[in-house]
Amino acid sequence: MIGLPVVYGLAGLIYAAYAVLSVRDEANPKRWRNGLFWGLFALSFLAGDRLGDFGNGLLVLALAAIAGLGKLGQGAPEGPTPAQKAESARLLGNKLFVPALAIPAVVLFGTLVLKPVVVGGHPLLDPKQATLISLALAAVLATGIALVLLRQPLMSPLQEGRRLMDTVGWAALLPQMLAALGAVFALAGVGKAVGDLVTTWIPMDAKLAAVAVYCLGMAGFTIVMGNAFAAFPVMTAGVALPFLIGKFHGDPAVICAIGMLSGFCGTLMTPLAANFNVVPARLLELKDRYGVIRAQIPTAAPMLLINMVLMYVLAFR
Repeated sequence: MIGLPVVYGLAGLIYAAYAVLSVRDEANPKRWRNGLFWGLFALSFLAGDRLGDFGNGLLVLALAAIAGLGKLGQGAPEGPTPAQKAESARLLGNKLFVPALAIPAVVLFGTLVLKPVVVGGHPLLDPKQATLISLALAAVLATGIALVLLRQPLMSPLQEGRRLMDTVGWAALLPQMLAALGAVFALAGVGKAVGDLVTTWIPMDAKLAAVAVYCLGMAGFTIVMGNAFAAFPVMTAGVALPFLIGKFHGDPAVICAIGMLSGFCGTLMTPLAANFNVVPARLLELKDRYGVIRAQIPTAAPMLLINMVLMYVLAFR
């Protein structure tokens, strides 16, 4: 049976390749710092289950120390020039979208077709992780299609991937760590503490008040914590489960789905959301580091109000 260890192993090998390529890049003045950073990150994927909680904790502290003591360097990976890329894009036209479109197609195929397949009395894919495994398979196949379509050398995906990770830097790890923070908060009982605090200061006798607290709380906690996945277990345990679902008998699927969407509205308004706000500003080399956030607020704020209306109408039909 193909399970998550295969996906983790694949990710670990890719980051290990980034580490090796970084060390070999003499054009990068911080090549050893980059190599150590991506090497430790690769180790977390390849041997995280063997390191244990204490070992993984030390690994995370080491990553934080490397990033905190100075920015990661940016090398000069081998690859086509901007002019060559532009010419290739002109010649291929809409064919450039084929690798990208192959990803959702393969994920659907894996989830709907491969998931039920049984080989030797065991499922081919881990049923609980079929979608994630299919996504990893899709990424590999899309890379192969791109190599054939663009006629690039085998090292090109790794070199371009390293270039992207060098540009993004340590912020690439922020979403993963913030999501883990949400699980830590849930285990620590922060959700119950939030629920107790809410009931002390806000009357929760009306559905509309509970809906507003949950949606606004999801957005607010996301702004503070930087990730909707980190805010979700806290606000759901503190507000959604005891009040919206337990007291007012709302539809759990609707409440949780719109609650996450409310969290994503907060994501668009926080500087801590590396993948949505910090990374685009860095990649586009914007002079205003908060320019992306300012552009998104006019959309995120009204959407948050719409979410409250939708939840109130749809969850309690």
